[in-house]
Amino acid sequence: MENRPPLPPFTYDTAVQKVRMAEDGWNTRDAAKVATAYTLATNWRNRTTFVTNREAAEAFLKEKWVRERDYRLIKELWAFTGSRIAVRYAYEWCDDKGNWFRSYGNENWEFAENGLMQNRFASINDLPISEAERKFHWPQGRRPDDHPGLSELGL
Repeated sequence: MENRPPLPPFTYDTAVQKVRMAEDGWNTRDAAKVATAYTLATNWRNRTTFVTNREAAEAFLKEKWVRERDYRLIKELWAFTGSRIAVRYAYEWCDDKGNWFRSYGNENWEFAENGLMQNRFASINDLPISEAERKFHWPQGRRPDDHPGLSELGL
């Protein structure tokens, strides 16, 4: 059985670590790598899309990152208990016409004993922004440790 520490039940520190690991993974935009953080029978609700396994999660992410270019994400712990974590997040991206958006969301996560995410329920809203309104300017990939988080950015 594959393990993905930190494992539940979560403490404040391990929940923060799990959130940052998820942020770092999604910022790679490597769908195959990101999908390995989920159980084989993972269950997602993402806007109007429902995903019921790891293979479908990978396909969803591949399509997402073709559509959402220059994607940069920040996640922040909202709450946790036992095997569950709630996060809020924002990400910036542009479409194929060069229009910029900031997407705001909340996710509820539930983890299996081995630390893989088995349930992910996301609610997301997209806000059109100008390029001048962007706040996430680090090079593509992991957000630098000294880059402000959502609260520090007033988001």
